[in-house]
Amino acid sequence: MIDTLNLTVPGQGLHSFTAKVQDVVRRSGVSEGLCTLFVKHTSASLLIQENYDPSAQRDLEQWLNRLVPERDPLYTHTLEGDDDMPAHIKAALTATTLSIPVLDGELTLGTWQGIYLWEHRRARATRSVVVHVA
Repeated sequence: MIDTLNLTVPGQGLHSFTAKVQDVVRRSGVSEGLCTLFVKHTSASLLIQENYDPSAQRDLEQWLNRLVPERDPLYTHTLEGDDDMPAHIKAALTATTLSIPVLDGELTLGTWQGIYLWEHRRARATRSVVVHVA
């Protein structure tokens, strides 16, 4: 089964969509297999991360923003603003695909793991994530 999730996010940060992926897995009817996710954008990424304490997500965001600052004088690709090139670099440093085993018709995530779209642009955006369950 292949489905596309269109996720609207308010801007930069980690945005959980675990429940939406779990729903696709359940609808697929696959008992044992693999769920593969792919984000169809060059300025967002995917992440499995702690879902209990939001400070972990804030710390990740702050750390990545410090690692890849805006307005670096080396950037030449600034067509869409100060966050344009940093967003591409952040996506290159992180993951655009994830693979999660499916067992007994459920994602085999750990107790404190959640699936996140990591939006690297500051503006509100709608991002498409392809979900393949087989």
